[in-house]
Amino acid sequence: MTGSDGKADDVDERDWLAQRFEEHRTHLLAVAARILGSAGDAEDAVQEAWLRLSRSDTAAVENLGGWLTTVVARVSLDVLRSRAARREQSLDAAPVDPPAPTVDPADAAAAADAVGPALLVVLDTLSPLERLAFVLHDLFAVPFDEIAPIVGRSPAAARQLASRARRRVQGAAPEGPADPARQRAIVSAFLTAARGGDVAGLLRLLDPEVVLRADAAAVRTGASPRVDGADAVAHSFAGRARAARPALVDGVAGLAWLTGGRPQVVFDFLVRDGRIVAIDLLADPETLAGLELELTGN
Repeated sequence: MTGSDGKADDVDERDWLAQRFEEHRTHLLAVAARILGSAGDAEDAVQEAWLRLSRSDTAAVENLGGWLTTVVARVSLDVLRSRAARREQSLDAAPVDPPAPTVDPADAAAAADAVGPALLVVLDTLSPLERLAFVLHDLFAVPFDEIAPIVGRSPAAARQLASRARRRVQGAAPEGPADPARQRAIVSAFLTAARGGDVAGLLRLLDPEVVLRADAAAVRTGASPRVDGADAVAHSFAGRARAARPALVDGVAGLAWLTGGRPQVVFDFLVRDGRIVAIDLLADPETLAGLELELTGN
């Protein structure tokens, strides 16, 4: 009887885990499709993530979505490396296979269509590490301290990978996710609203799901590790940032706070569809030393 009950418990736990996985499937497909440029390869990566999840002890996993995103990213990186070794390009891949029956075909189609042909061509010119760092950070707002262990580099080095990729994307595909002139205007408007305590103005610039993150060094100076949501982030900045100065951070518009001519904190902005989706406060000396910083105003 005990054995039978134990088996039933195992089935219930597996069903619960499968339900949780399905909640994240669409997001995981989107991540994999943007990294790999193929809906078929993306579905394979997501299926591999399920297999690894089903074989893992998830009791200590606090953020299942983050854990699964990391697994999908690692699997996708292996695929990119295999492609590079075989000198294959995703544009020459075989026709996309239909997704498994557990996948909504509309989800798979949307994931594949999310990568425009022009951007895909540029992404295919990047190294596997550059491509992964760029996609995870610029398209999905994954912080560099989470990207670093996936690519086997420090957060500062992961940032450099994404920066190199971003410069190539901007140079070859101006219509891509990062429009330098538009971001400069948005960050300038943000600074003006913050200095003036204009909460309504800040809310117009912030995505409803915006996240404000601070690295460990910034936290030691009094910053909150993480603030979520437009209202909370707007009130965090309203009436502040008076000492911040406009700057180009690795060629992208951001802000910097300096003392004695040296940067102490850099405000790294991620803008998508005309809204700020993430702000990272960077104060770690190694990270700051690795940034290309150019002041552009007062």
